[in-house]
Amino acid sequence: MASVAVLVVLATGCRKDAAPSWGYPELGATLASLSRALEEGCAGTAPESCADELDRLDALAERAFAEVLDHRLLDDAYVGARHEVDRARRLRLAAAAQARSRRDPHYLPLGRAVAAERLAYRHLLAALERVRTAPPPGDGTEPV
Repeated sequence: MASVAVLVVLATGCRKDAAPSWGYPELGATLASLSRALEEGCAGTAPESCADELDRLDALAERAFAEVLDHRLLDDAYVGARHEVDRARRLRLAAAAQARSRRDPHYLPLGRAVAAERLAYRHLLAALERVRTAPPPGDGTEPV
């Protein structure tokens, strides 16, 4: 995630106003919250206890989706990344059910499913950042 942030800073410049002139400050704030929650969540915890953190990420991702729709920024990469998150979530829920039935909080497939969902969220973040920083159609002076 840090590398994505570095790339964004390099792409937009190192000025105080590193955000693009067209803005989307609400989306930027939501992405910052999502990124922070992704980095801080599940740190050093068992995969079973990580489910609550991943569910909180989904709430932030839903808020970002609403903002993307508000600004009409939806694109194929974002939709694909969102589907990847949904697939990973279904796999994690199935693995969590198996772990509960086995009474094994360190069930290996659950750990893999949690890692896959976290990776899917990283892809979603990257897609959202590309959508947020892409210039609007035209010369950027038209209302969104």
